[in-house]
Amino acid sequence: MTGVEAIKERDFTTKFVTTGKHEMDELISVYNQMIDVLRAERTKQEQQHFFLEKLIQTSPTGIIILDYDNKVHQLNAKAIEFLGIDAKSIINKQVTEIPHPVMMQISELQSGESKTISLNGLTTYKLQKSHFIDRGFPRVFVMMEELTAEILEAEKKAYGKVIRMMAHEVNNTIGPVNSILESTLKNGQLLNEQNATLKNALHVAVERNHNLNVFMRNFADIVRLPPPNKKKIDIYKLISNVSTLMSLKAGEKEIKFHYNLSGEPLTIFADEQQMEQALINIVKNAIEAIEHKGTVTFTTTDHPMQLIISDTGKGIDSSLKEQIFSPFFSTKKDGQGVGLMLTREILINHHYKFSLHTIEAGKTNFTIFFES
Repeated sequence: MTGVEAIKERDFTTKFVTTGKHEMDELISVYNQMIDVLRAERTKQEQQHFFLEKLIQTSPTGIIILDYDNKVHQLNAKAIEFLGIDAKSIINKQVTEIPHPVMMQISELQSGESKTISLNGLTTYKLQKSHFIDRGFPRVFVMMEELTAEILEAEKKAYGKVIRMMAHEVNNTIGPVNSILESTLKNGQLLNEQNATLKNALHVAVERNHNLNVFMRNFADIVRLPPPNKKKIDIYKLISNVSTLMSLKAGEKEIKFHYNLSGEPLTIFADEQQMEQALINIVKNAIEAIEHKGTVTFTTTDHPMQLIISDTGKGIDSSLKEQIFSPFFSTKKDGQGVGLMLTREILINHHYKFSLHTIEAGKTNFTIFFES
């Protein structure tokens, strides 16, 4: 009975010694061989399990393993980072019970299916759902891969090519046309006092061509944006400079600047001119989001090191939040979609994470995370 109990307890170290009786010794030999095989197999399984656990935890792909009843059983470090939540808060919870956009997408996926999703209009992930058999039952796992860098690079190549083509055509047209218009304006015989209307129209045409040239330069600046020349800069000084520069525009709408700055000085390594341009664009959008009277608040924190620019404007419509950082997208009637596009490029080139969210009615935050 000792051998039977050992097998029941999965103790594969117990072996029998021979008795000197032929038939019994043959049985003992077979039993001992079986024990050796079982022990070796268990060791192999334990090693494989340990290797698999290491592989899962160190994988650059987020992995979420579900239990038999569709509850979250395990997440690796990368999945926790992607989701931005405390793992303990979702372990042993049904996927459908977890209020997270990724979990909602996972619940709708079938095994073998994949889907690309975008969070906050900037971060893009590929979700792939599969399963394996564990003790005769299927168990589901989801692989979560970030595609943001690849998509942004492909996107930049595409719009860069379009912008260069547009700039080439516009510049080739504007130069000769303006030359003809200016020559005509200098022709005193053609444009006498009786042709005042024509003269005025020609001036308007020249001005319109100038505006078109500026319009194209704004787009071209995005394509030509140089790598950041990083130096040590003071965040508070940067905020002060931008506030001074934008105070007149804010004053026209009776908008006040408020400051909620942490006590310690905040310094970062960044391109001062580029970061100033990024903050100008953010503050400009905040001012334009407020119809009349309101506040734009600058808040800094030490740990984590971040800057939050809040406004009391109308906020971002939930149906538009995924498009807000898309190239050429604008919610303004005459907007070009250049401001946020350039801001996005500057912050990405600095490797700063950022977000733009309407937290509640009358409060929209643009947050820049200076620590990765």
